Amino acid sequence: MRRGVHKPPEPDDPLCCCEYVDRKGGRSHVAACCCDCEDLDEACDRWLKREAQKPDSLSRVADSVADRLRVPWLKGAKRVDLSLLPPLVLLPVLLRIAALHVLLGVVVLTALPGMVLWYYYFTHRKKGRTLFFLSLALFSLAYMYFLFVTEIVPRGDVTSAQLATVTTGVILTLISLVRTKRGPGYVRPRPSDTHSTVTYHGPLPDKDSAHLNGARHQVVIANRGAALEHAANGEAVEAGPQQTDSKRRNWCPCCKLVRPPRAGHCRICSACVQRLDHHCVWINSCVGQANHRSFLMTLLLFLLTSLYGISLVLRTVCPRQNVLFALLYCPGVYSQYSSALCFTCAWYSSIVRCVCVCV
Repeated sequence: MRRGVHKPPEPDDPLCCCEYVDRKGGRSHVAACCCDCEDLDEACDRWLKREAQKPDSLSRVADSVADRLRVPWLKGAKRVDLSLLPPLVLLPVLLRIAALHVLLGVVVLTALPGMVLWYYYFTHRKKGRTLFFLSLALFSLAYMYFLFVTEIVPRGDVTSAQLATVTTGVILTLISLVRTKRGPGYVRPRPSDTHSTVTYHGPLPDKDSAHLNGARHQVVIANRGAALEHAANGEAVEAGPQQTDSKRRNWCPCCKLVRPPRAGHCRICSACVQRLDHHCVWINSCVGQANHRSFLMTLLLFLLTSLYGISLVLRTVCPRQNVLFALLYCPGVYSQYSSALCFTCAWYSSIVRCVCVCV
């Protein structure tokens, strides 16, 4: 099998909209997504020869597929995150299956939150970032609004003011989410904390020891973490003022900086955040000093909009029942498929509201 030669991109030759730099540093094209896939070829050869697969064969194939799945874009093709796709495909299919019969609805609406929670704990245990939950939240909001406009509004039970209220709530939720995604307030290194003067008692690595004669040399190291590493190896001794106990306690060995009070390090984002609250998977970002208020506003707008939309849906599909008990008892709702679909989506929206608050 002839392996393709990865040609590194030239600095003066820009990428076109369909070209990209792959994970091996070579220049590739979107149209060549099925060419020269050594990892997949090797795995298939071992499977055909009935040989044992290597421990990292599946992960290498998955990385290769994820790296080749791209869409044309300006200044090079952009990579598509695979975690974006499952909600776009599974959510409409599962909800429409659940609307076929009440037993199917119970099974789907019970299994769907379980799958989401399992995926949450699976990714949380690995401390990895994923766009699955953000995609699920945005597509759920868009799909529920689409069904509301196409299935509930044409029945004539929703007034123009009520439709305007729901639309305004959706728009304000998205605007608040955009403001929340601007950043939680990352801690930036300060020159006073990152620069330190150290004294070398031995010759520098790139100098001849015959010309130095064991003289001391003071240099300024721009990273305090590197200075401490040299000091631990006996190569350098810190000559600046001693750090206080508070700075030593607030020193982050991962970010190599001194954290301000109430700041914390997020292992998922690999960054220190001012007044870190938590890492929210639904926005794929941390909640900190800069976006705490906008995060609470997004959550409040989402809860109020979904609650108001659910009440309008239940009043339409279950007009003879009280809104507070319509979710638990709505006779005859499965006699018409469109009503069953809207009723199932109302149940799904209620479950999503509970999961968002709990997670």
